[in-house]
This record gives sequence, C-alpha cells and structure tokens, in this order.
Amino acid sequence: MTTQINRRKMLSLMGASATTGMAIGLAPGAQAATMLKGAQFLHGVASGDPTPDGAIIWTRATVAQGAVGDVPLIWYVAPAGATKAVRTGKVVATGAADHTAKVDVSGLKPATDYDYWFSCKNGTTSPKGRLRTLPVGATEKVVLALVSCQLYPGGFFNAFADLAAQERVDAVVHLGDYIYEYGAEGYGTDIGKKIGRLPDPAHEIVTLDDYRRRHAQVKTDPQMQAAHARAAFICVWDDHETANDAWLGGAENHDPAKEGDWRARKAAALQAYFEWMPIRNPAPGSDPAAIYRSFEFGDLATLAMVETRLLARDQQVAFKGAVPDAAMIGAMLQQRQDTKRELLGAAQTQWLEAVLARSVKAGKAWQLLGNQVVMARVPGPDLQRAMGEQMFADMLGKMPEAYRAQIARSQGAFKAGIPFNMDAWDGYPAARERLYAMLRKVGANAIAFAGDSHAAWANDLYDNGGTLIGAEFGATAITSPSYGSLLPGLGKIIAEQSPEVAFCDQDRKGYTMVTLTREAVTAEFVTVSTVLSQDYTRAVAARYTRTAKSNIPLQRGDA
Repeated sequence: MTTQINRRKMLSLMGASATTGMAIGLAPGAQAATMLKGAQFLHGVASGDPTPDGAIIWTRATVAQGAVGDVPLIWYVAPAGATKAVRTGKVVATGAADHTAKVDVSGLKPATDYDYWFSCKNGTTSPKGRLRTLPVGATEKVVLALVSCQLYPGGFFNAFADLAAQERVDAVVHLGDYIYEYGAEGYGTDIGKKIGRLPDPAHEIVTLDDYRRRHAQVKTDPQMQAAHARAAFICVWDDHETANDAWLGGAENHDPAKEGDWRARKAAALQAYFEWMPIRNPAPGSDPAAIYRSFEFGDLATLAMVETRLLARDQQVAFKGAVPDAAMIGAMLQQRQDTKRELLGAAQTQWLEAVLARSVKAGKAWQLLGNQVVMARVPGPDLQRAMGEQMFADMLGKMPEAYRAQIARSQGAFKAGIPFNMDAWDGYPAARERLYAMLRKVGANAIAFAGDSHAAWANDLYDNGGTLIGAEFGATAITSPSYGSLLPGLGKIIAEQSPEVAFCDQDRKGYTMVTLTREAVTAEFVTVSTVLSQDYTRAVAARYTRTAKSNIPLQRGDA
C-alpha cells in the first residue's frame, strides 16, 4: 500500500489522548482552532474495544450549521446506575475529525458494568451508554451478541432494538458491513423507497465526506443508538465499509476510470471508519488496515478479531461473462486451488498463532475467531435435485428473466464443482488449510464467528483429512437482502446437501446470541418477524451447542 493516511496526523485530528482523554497539544506554529461552546449529541454514544480496566467511549458533537471550530467536551464514567463519576476528563471533538471524539478510558474494575456520558460547555448532555469491562481470572459465563450486515435502506433495525432489550450482553461482536456504499438506485433500496429510508448521500459514496455522511446516517437511527448504548462493540469491517467484494488491490464495485484511485478511496473509507466507530486507532506509522487484535475473557476464552479484506486478500475468483463454458469453469477451479492465494497473510497468521498458543497454554477453554466471511465448506446447492424437476421448472418460470439466467449459470457451475460462495473461505481453500493446520498445531478449541452472508449458520469445520477442527456460528443480516428473499427455503436445501452445515437460515433477519461456559458454547439464532415496520415479534429459530469435547459435532437443542 503506497498511499496511506498519515496515522500520526489522524491521531492528532482525533483530538484525544490514549491515556487521559485530554486534547493533544497543537504542533509548534499551528494556529489554535476556534472553540465552540454549544453542540448537540444527535448521534448518541458508543463504546468499544473493552479491556479489564476500561474501554473506548465515543460520541459526536453536532454543531450549528455553518459553525466552524472545535468543541471541548467533558466525559464521565460511573458505576452502572450511579450518578457520581469515578472517572472524568476532557476531550475535544475536532472539526478535522468531523466533530467526533473518542476517549480510551482506564482505571476501572474488571467484570463490572459502567455508565458513561458526555457534556459540553453550554450544559447540553449526551444520552448515557453502558459498557462492561472484561473479566480477569475465574469466569463462569460470557454472553456475546453477533451482528452484521445492516443496510440502512433494507429495513428497520429491529434486531438492534431487540438486542438492546436483553438482560445480559457482555459485548457485541460486529462482523462487518456497518454501512453500505451504494446510492439510492443501488443494491437493496426497493424497501427503502417504500418506507422512507433512502441512503445519504443519494449517490454511491467515494470521498471522505461521502463516507462520513453515510456513517452519520446510520448513527442517527434510534435502534442503532440503543444497541450502542447497551453494550461495548468489538468491530471489524467487511467489504461494504469500502466497496463490494473488496480485496487488497481493489473491489468488484470500484471502477478506477470513474471513481479514481482505489488506494485513495480506501484511505477515505478507513479514515471515516476510525472517526465514527468506537475502536482504538491504529498505532502511529502502522498500516491502518491491520486492525487484527485480541480480547481476553478471564480464564474462559480468547477472542481474536482477524482482518480478511484489505490487508492481504488476493482477488476473488469470479465469473467473466454471462454464460461460463467448461473451459472457464476449469480455469476458475484451477485458480481457486492455487496454494499462494491468501486471506490473512503471513504477518497476521504469525500473530494469530502466538495469540492462540498463549490462550491454550493458559488453559482457556475456547479460542474464538471474529472473522468476516463463512469458513465452512459449502457446496453449491443442486436445486433441481432438491425440489424435483417439475417444481424447479415452475420456480424458474415465475422468475424474472435476469434471475432465470443467473440461476441457470450458477447451477451449471455448482454441478462442475464451484462452491456456493467464492468470496468466502471456499474461494481460498489452501489458505483455509493453513489456518486449520495452525489451529491443530496449537491445540485450539476453535469457534469461528462469521458475518457477510446475510444468513445464519451452524457449521462443523473439518480439514482435508477429515479431522474436526471446530465449529462456526454465522450471524444473519440485520436488514440486508439474502438469497432466501428470492428462493425461500434455500437454507434448508444448503444444510441438507452440505456435510459441514448443520443449520442455515437464508430467509430471516436477526442476530446470534452466543453463551460460553467451560463446558459448552451455545448459539441462539434470534430472528425478528419483519423489517418493514417497527412493530415486530422475536423468535429463536434454532439453538446449537458445541461441547468442550473437541471430537463431538454440533448438537441441536430445543429452540
């Protein structure tokens, strides 16, 4: 990556010290910015990246239209339910950082709930948020919520409202697609036109201002604000925070001839991400794409958040042309098997091995991978075999012509050996085997988390030799459309035809609640009845458990 954001400059623009929350001093000779007394907190508050003694807390100070300058804020942290702060300090929401502000709070007690809030000089006070610090030592239980894929025009964020109402959520693991780059005529906007949720700006986002506005729109949503106020988020981006099917050198949805240099677009997207998300900023001088990091949940589990998009990923193997012939499919299969193809890269893999080896050596029961894309082997489903020839023909006959052609193309490719999703780990089988070999080497009791697919998953993970490596739980979308919208019941067909897939739901929206004990990890696949209105009901579509005995596949419980 030859064109990067200057990380030292970005940190100074953020306006917060990593240890005290005080504004960083101006560079010698720099002119002091105008300090504004008034602001509103229209985007709520958020917290993230918890530690045993603290977390990042975040807000955005909205100034009057046309006002120029920075906003000095005071931040407060108090035990949950108390009014007297035990930690407080100053931070500046700088205009250069879109008036966002972050504080890395420390000095708190482990495994403890805290409230936090901000105020400005005119007396305006933000809403309160709640966070829980990480446990230390003996830990009986941890409860995590897995979320991903929240297309703003795709519907109301009812899943976030439901999550916010839960009695216990230790942390929310956001697996990516917090925003989408498309414009008002782009992907998934049919629902938005019906319910009045069109994207801002209306065009596809490319510039820094564009990405900032899209993040701002998502954080004005009351249901999104409620979820952020409920628990600390542990986040990683997927592709749509930059552009669809992103990889190291570009993206499927990036045209250099029309949209400029990919590195400049990526730099703008990442700057907006670090400004608007409750995540620690990159270390000065480091690659901003290297957001892999780990979290320790006492003696129970280690969560390693990995980056599979912008740091090392090779370009996806993809169809070229409308009707692939045998030669094209053969070339795709050969390219897919190239042993040099990467998702994590050598440096990240080395880091991950060290993190997981320490976790196993410390006697922790579980090693968790916060990973963007589905890891399990998922063959492309044979719809005609599953539905019967007549039902399949009837289904095709009811489809618009564009969809009929797409389904016909995919069915031919699937029968030839192309997997269901080449943008997932299935497009990088050699890299997956290297990961599995490393997990075997360190003796990890591995649980992978996945987003991206707009579907819920419970998968057993096997290596090429048939050894059970671990399990995978995938979160369905908060709102984003899935294949189930086109083919209801597709998830059931996938599960029936995939040896590693115990459960797949391509139809419903929601999130996944994961409960860890030393004996087992249980995933509950929570669904909401609709995203078309905010009047919804919740249900648990399925419940799956992975026991601590590493040779036992997933077991289904009563939903």
